[in-house]
Amino acid sequence: MSDTFSAWDYVVFWGVQLLSAALGVYYAFADGGRSTEADFLMARRGLTAAPVSLSLAASFMSAVTVLGTPVEVYRFGAAFLLFGVAYALVVIITSEIYMPVFYRLGVTSTFEYLELRFNKQVRLVGTVLFIVQTILYIGIGIYAPALALNQVTGFELWGSVVTTGIVCTFYCSLGGLKAVVWTDVINTFIMVAGFSSIIIQTSNLQGGLKTIVRHAEEGGRLRFWDFNPSPLQRHTFWTITIGGTFTWTGIYGVNQFQVQRYLACKTRFQAKLALYLNLLGLWVILTCAVLCGLGLYSMYRNCDPWTSHKVSAPDQLMPYLAVEILSDSPGLPGLFVACAYSGTLSTVSSSISALAAVTVEDLIKPHLNSPSQKTLSLFSKGTSLFYGILCIGMAALASLMGGLLQAVLSIFGMIGGPLLGLFTLGILNPFANSLGSFIGLIVGFTISMWIGIGAQFYPPPPERTLPLPLSVANCTVTRNTHLDWTKFPEHPFLRPWKTSDLKRTPVVDNLYSISYLYLSALGTLITVFVGTVFSLLTGGKEQHVDRKYLLNIKEDMTLGNTMGTDVNGKHSVLSEEVTTLRKRQSCRNVRASSLPV
Repeated sequence: MSDTFSAWDYVVFWGVQLLSAALGVYYAFADGGRSTEADFLMARRGLTAAPVSLSLAASFMSAVTVLGTPVEVYRFGAAFLLFGVAYALVVIITSEIYMPVFYRLGVTSTFEYLELRFNKQVRLVGTVLFIVQTILYIGIGIYAPALALNQVTGFELWGSVVTTGIVCTFYCSLGGLKAVVWTDVINTFIMVAGFSSIIIQTSNLQGGLKTIVRHAEEGGRLRFWDFNPSPLQRHTFWTITIGGTFTWTGIYGVNQFQVQRYLACKTRFQAKLALYLNLLGLWVILTCAVLCGLGLYSMYRNCDPWTSHKVSAPDQLMPYLAVEILSDSPGLPGLFVACAYSGTLSTVSSSISALAAVTVEDLIKPHLNSPSQKTLSLFSKGTSLFYGILCIGMAALASLMGGLLQAVLSIFGMIGGPLLGLFTLGILNPFANSLGSFIGLIVGFTISMWIGIGAQFYPPPPERTLPLPLSVANCTVTRNTHLDWTKFPEHPFLRPWKTSDLKRTPVVDNLYSISYLYLSALGTLITVFVGTVFSLLTGGKEQHVDRKYLLNIKEDMTLGNTMGTDVNGKHSVLSEEVTTLRKRQSCRNVRASSLPV
């Protein structure tokens, strides 16, 4: 391995890790070590748009994006670029519908809204679903890229896993949200730099971007406009723009690890600006990833390393390419590895910060009797440390789960869709009540899980996924003869379950072949429909809902009313309902503690 990863590569890689850790130390002591819960979880709600926008983009684009998106383009074509349309729709919907309501109420956890709008039982169910989903995801988020990259870095697999977990836990536990946001800013530039190194080098080797584009066109990789309306096709214009919008709105609109960032902005105008600036970052990263995929195809159009058994899984293609074209430039392989790990650091740190906020606000604080800020700050740091250690443990579990990992990754969409439907009922439907919404959530979750897990047993046939042909015609010479890539294990979550003994029926072929991008849309729409029907049947029309819990089009969608000037006044006035809720919880705890035993 020392033949492919030089001393300069290690310097670049470890420099990124140490810089992240240093930011945690800096923000831990920036205020003389006197941090409150608001400092730790919400950065005093004093952040500005620029760093938050980059943080949103970095945490959105994980290591799976760095390693997986180019391979997606390599195998299925550049139609993935249409996700840029979905990203634009997601940002518009989030900034105009969901963000204004959350910001106006001044919540720390999005699930506080569910108790304000419905009741504490609905809040608890939503909180538990989010925690389970995120714990599973961050374990995979650490393990998967470490497994794909260990053949490039030369590190032991578990050394990589533990290192990533420790660095994330260190700066999350010490520096809180400020450290997470500013580390994400650095990681964004590192990700773009890593992508750029691949794009520039492949262009040099292939004679320019025009040649790469010509090769892609000859290989059928530039077919964008497939308007097939069938929901069974994996990627069409409609599945990407409609299904992608639902999938990512579930993350940007209501998922704590994204919402927490823009709610920490000092004004609503800054929060909205952060979302729109973030869109530019998403487009840049998406374009870089697609260009890397086209470069990957141009390099291997006549000798596919996967089908010629030079690598054992598609997710090893990008590390394989990086070693082949960058190994003669000291530091560049290290930059690419740092690029992939930057995606991991951003995603995992975002998840740890979100889990800490949700656990403290939704599970711990309601059971404390008038806790001091120091106590809450200690709980926040302690839960960050706990979840950091737990994510390393989940990575160990992920290594034993085999093909189940694909199902675990799908849970992110299975749970995200019904939760999006639940919040949508609360914000847009004045007739939705707690019982009807709870029933809608359970039904939507059940159906999403049923179809999502069924798709793992009965994966869609090739005519639904439409993989493009790969050639091995010129596989006579390889420049990586010193590496035996086939000895490295395949990514478990990219390995389908063995289904040779399972009988396929027309129902199975159609129901379980629904595009994975429609899974979230299905969960959202079922939750909204069932929740609305049962709310109307259980007295939803007769209930009185305070308008502050609903979208107020005149106030919330008018730019002039989003330009707050004083962070303290803005939040202290608008979060009065949240403060009342917390006082009420504290009073209940005091009364409970005074009862005779």
